Parts: sequence; C-alpha cells; structure tokens
Amino acid sequence: MASISTLGVGSGLDLSSILDSLETAEKAALTPISTQQTSYTAKLSAYGTLKSALETFQTANTALNKADLFSATSTSSSSTAFSATTNGGAVAGKYTISVSQLAQAQTLTTRSTQSDSKTAIATTDSTITIQQGGDKDPVTIDISAANSSLSGIRDAINNAKAGVTASVINVGNGQYRLSVTANDTGSDNAMTLSVSGDSALQSFMGYNGTSTDASNGMQESVTAQNAKLKVNNVDIENSSNTISDALENITLTLNDVTTGNQTLTIKSDTSKAESAVSDWVDAYNTLQDTFSSLTKYTAVDAGSDAQDTSNGALLGDSTLRTLQTQLKSMLTNSSSSSTYKTLAQIGVTTDPSTGKLELDSDTLKTALTKDADGVKEMLVGDGKTTGTTTRIATNLTSWLSSTGIIQAAKDGVSKTLNNLTEQYNKVSDRIDSMVARYKEQFTQLDVMMNSLNSTSSYLTQQFENNSDD
Repeated sequence: MASISTLGVGSGLDLSSILDSLETAEKAALTPISTQQTSYTAKLSAYGTLKSALETFQTANTALNKADLFSATSTSSSSTAFSATTNGGAVAGKYTISVSQLAQAQTLTTRSTQSDSKTAIATTDSTITIQQGGDKDPVTIDISAANSSLSGIRDAINNAKAGVTASVINVGNGQYRLSVTANDTGSDNAMTLSVSGDSALQSFMGYNGTSTDASNGMQESVTAQNAKLKVNNVDIENSSNTISDALENITLTLNDVTTGNQTLTIKSDTSKAESAVSDWVDAYNTLQDTFSSLTKYTAVDAGSDAQDTSNGALLGDSTLRTLQTQLKSMLTNSSSSSTYKTLAQIGVTTDPSTGKLELDSDTLKTALTKDADGVKEMLVGDGKTTGTTTRIATNLTSWLSSTGIIQAAKDGVSKTLNNLTEQYNKVSDRIDSMVARYKEQFTQLDVMMNSLNSTSSYLTQQFENNSDD
C-alpha cells in the first residue's frame, strides 16, 4: 500500500478540513458538560465563601454571648499607690484604701567579699541547704570544692530551681559579694541557708534566720515582709502586693504606701457591651452582604434562555436560603423573662428593604444603663439554650460542623463534579476514538484514490502510446 504523508494528497480532497470539522462537531457534546463543571466549581467556591462569612459572624456572636459583658465595671483610684482590676461580678461603689507597707522578697548578701568571682572558697566538697518558710521542703545543692567560687555557687543555686535567685555583685575596688533573693515576696518565704562539709564555706555564707546573729556569714540586705493595708478601715495583711481576696471580684495591685486614706471607685461600665453589640450588628450586616452577593440576580431580555453571567453562584440555592431564613427567625427572643424581648427594644432594628440591622447607640446605652441584666437575659439567656446569641451560637456551631448543612452541600457538589469529570472523560475518549477512526478511514481513502489515480494515469499513457502507433 502506498504511503500518504499528508491527508488529502492522494485524493485531492481537503480531508484535513473535513476531519477538523467532524472533530469540532463531535466536541460540541463536551460543551454542556464543561458549562456544568464551571457552574458547580463556582458553587463549591461560593460555599467556601459562605462558610468563611458565617465564621466571621460567629466570632462577633461569641464575643457578645458573654454574661460578664453586662456586669462590666471600670475602676479609678485617687492615688497611684494602688490600682485595681475587676471581673464581671464586682459591685459598683467606693472603697477607702490605706497602704502602710508593701510586701518584699528577702535578700541575703554575704558580709565578707572575695577578690574575684572565679577562685574556689572551699577545700572540700559541700552541700548547701536552703529552707524557705515552715511549709516548704528544703532544697539541697551539691557544691564541689572545685566549683565553690562565687560564680560556681551562683550557677549551682540557680540551676537547682530552689525558689531563689543568686547573683554576684561587684561592689567596687575589685571586691565581690554573693547575693541570694527569694523569688516570692512575704515573710512566709524568708529563708535560712546552711552549709555542711566545708567550714570556710559555712562561715562565708551561712544564715540561721536571725538577722542580729554576728556568726552568720550572710545578712539581710532586704527583709522579707508582708503587705499591710486597710480596706474600709479593716486591717489586711498579705504576702503579695497583688491581692485578690480582700474585695470580692476585685484584684488590688499595690505600688507604694499611701499618705492617709485614698479612694477606689468602681463604676458600672456599659462601653464593652455597647462595643460588642455594635460589632455584632456590623458582622451581621457583612454576612447579609455576602448572602446578597451569592444570590445576586440580573434580569435578562424576555425570551432569553441564558442567565446573566453576573448572577450569584448560589442564586436559588436551598442551603443558603435555609440559613438565611433560620438566622432571621432567631433575632427575637419572645421567651425572655425580662422586659426586653426584641432587638428593637435595645435600639437594633431591621431595614425591611435590605434585611440589614441598624443600631441606635443612644437607645442601646439607655437600655444598658437602666437594666443591663435585662438586656443580658434577652441576648445571652442562660448561656445554654435560651438567649438570642446563645441560640445563634448553637446553630452556627451545627451549620459549620463537619457534618453540618454546609459541608453536606459541599459534599453533594463535589460528588456531582466527580461524576461530571467521569462523564467528560468518557465523552472525550469516545470523540478521540471516533476522530482516530475517521482519520484511518480517510487515510485508506487517500491511499485507494492515489492508487486509482496512478492506474488511471498509466492506462491513459498506454492509450496515448497505442494511438501514436
């Protein structure tokens, strides 16, 4: 069989164009599948956008769904000698504070000095025992003779995590002292320090707890002491300068002693709740913008079958419509035991044309000032089953879970996309096989026509030669 290098050469026909036209016509069957793939891919992406928008709203809803927002307080002090922080249960009022003594951590410093920090003090191996208070276990630290320099002792104490911190102090003129400070303030954390093994080391740094005992190698450079103060003329003593048990739900931080009585004022603070409501309204409206974008519809000319390309990917989607409807239904709390049962009563109203919320800040502030507990009851409820934000939180958690409505919708779309891919591949393979068969048939036609043309030329030539004879 003759070889044909270019389709159509043998027959003189434009078989390449014919083959291309046949292939184009067959591939038209792929267009509807591709269109569906594009549509479902856009829908899958849109579900991701929807989920992200719901998660953003969930963050704002979680922030508002906190009972202590509505009992928040602010503090002010007439003196910088102390400050206070509160939690949601603090009672508004004024308190008289007088601080006569701050808590201190004990520091022991060696009486004698060393001419450098690297020379060993002991000639035999020793053990240092540090005891803090009567209710703590003593800590023993091994000190070898070779490692009994000031820096060696310092490092051994610090590495032992004994509740104290050691340091070497350069006191000038080439002289050094060892200093040991308790990590915690208060007289209960005062320490004793004893050395067994080397007498020189014991003499250098022993301390038996009696500051006036001249036999001690160390002396108190800072005395351990508790904080002392009066709250509403009641004496209080505490091992720390941070006091959380003097006033219920109020933590005092002492910075200095006071001159006479000073005043701590606790006031109700509605600003945190106002801010949380405002953020919640903004987040809800942003979510509505996402709903609108995903369901956007642009009208087309009458009689047109095609949809506008700017339409939202979830136009007419039942999943989004369900979320939107259920969310809207949860904006009221008619079962609230307080006088507040609707958002409108606290200044949050709905624009009927857009579905967005509008906030009247003055109305909200008035409601919070008048009855913060009532607002909390409507919004938060019991934090488990009742309350607007509580019910929304429960539903958001369900919607966004791995078995929720959004994931189910995404799984359905993914399954459809997989089926479309299989369908596309099958049709494409069928077209490829058909085009290959056409090409083979056209090639055979070319070969046959080429052979016939050759025979025709040969016979014509023979006839012409016979005629010449």
